[in-house]
Amino acid sequence: MNWFSRLLGSASAGPSAAASEPDYFNGPRAGVSGTMISINTPEELEQALRLGNMSNSGVPVNECTALKVATVFACLRIRTGAVANTPLGIKRKVDERTRVDASDHEAWKLLCRRPNKWQTPQQFKRMMEAHVLLRGNAHAVKVRGVGGKVIALIPLHPDRVKRAQLDSGELAFTYTRKDGRQFVYPQEDMFYLTGLSLDGVNGLSVLHFARETIGGMLAMENHGNTVFRNGANVSAAFKLPAGKALTNEQKDYLRAQLDEYRAGGAREGKAIVLEDGLEYEQMALTSKDLQWLQGREFGRTDVCMFFGVQPHMIGITAGNTQLGSSIDGQTQNFVTFSLEDSFIAWEEAIGLQLLKWDVFTALYARFNRNALVRADFKTRWEGYVKAMQWGVFSPNKVLAKEDENPRPGGDVYYDPPNTAGTSNKDNSNVAP
Repeated sequence: MNWFSRLLGSASAGPSAAASEPDYFNGPRAGVSGTMISINTPEELEQALRLGNMSNSGVPVNECTALKVATVFACLRIRTGAVANTPLGIKRKVDERTRVDASDHEAWKLLCRRPNKWQTPQQFKRMMEAHVLLRGNAHAVKVRGVGGKVIALIPLHPDRVKRAQLDSGELAFTYTRKDGRQFVYPQEDMFYLTGLSLDGVNGLSVLHFARETIGGMLAMENHGNTVFRNGANVSAAFKLPAGKALTNEQKDYLRAQLDEYRAGGAREGKAIVLEDGLEYEQMALTSKDLQWLQGREFGRTDVCMFFGVQPHMIGITAGNTQLGSSIDGQTQNFVTFSLEDSFIAWEEAIGLQLLKWDVFTALYARFNRNALVRADFKTRWEGYVKAMQWGVFSPNKVLAKEDENPRPGGDVYYDPPNTAGTSNKDNSNVAP
């Protein structure tokens, strides 16, 4: 790797990289390592040469270093896991009131069974969602088989893909391999997701805008580790009565004892023998220590704001009142204002790019939001009971949602309670 590549944080591009680059359509995986920096103006070149991906704290911030921050990793794990683990279905509209599963469509096989040769649907969705959250964009090349059907989706690293809008209004995607060769894909050959965007073409990178916050947290972590390693943070002191002093031998013995107990392990919790009137005095945290701890808490909350995750979901509960709302209410806010945004982005991208719903209007993609309360047994069954009381679900419909077999006579839709006692009521659908 030459100095320019090391400075900009990109992967080397040499004969070895070219030899190891897999084929996109037959290889085990697409090239996902390395970082490509797009430079369009002399000012951008100067900034890259001066700083690269360096934050003002002096710590470089990229997808690898950012994930070393526990808050970043936790937020990314929660957001990507929620999308990847929520069941996704491809539906076909039969008429105005009837919907069926379109399991015969190619998109269902890609997104619910096998997107490519090495990834499961959960892994593919999680990776693509992580690309959107970190870099603002996600890309996967469509591999076509006989008859032009899409038979695989090959994910590409977002840092190696550059989007451009043509005069026709369509997008073109230029992918740079590790050996430097470039491939241009038309819009119809790319499945892509876009995060928050200001120009309608490129999504905004969270890592770019959160670089200073994450860099500050990394710098504080490094500072704290250095202090603990060097033992410069004094937490206690030893004092002697006036007029007494330790000999060199006593100092060496005491120092050996302290070094032994600082090692921890099996010695943790044992006592130190103090002689010749030596007293141990515990020292409280200084104001600088408290400011350092408070600074870390502020950084954690800021990262949660960037990723749209409620602080309590990553373990921040102290002082987290949220205007008196309950934990359940805060979790619902996460589902409504953060997770729903990802669901809609996926559903519309699948509809336009894989189902072509601008032509085939009967096809659409839908995440099963009911699965979000799968672990809440009480809430789930309270909803089922109300649905049956009001004639929305039959008992067998409830059993189907719980992945259970139907029971005889369970296809009954009960009349709502407010219709009791009315005349001309049809009782033909009421169970005996």
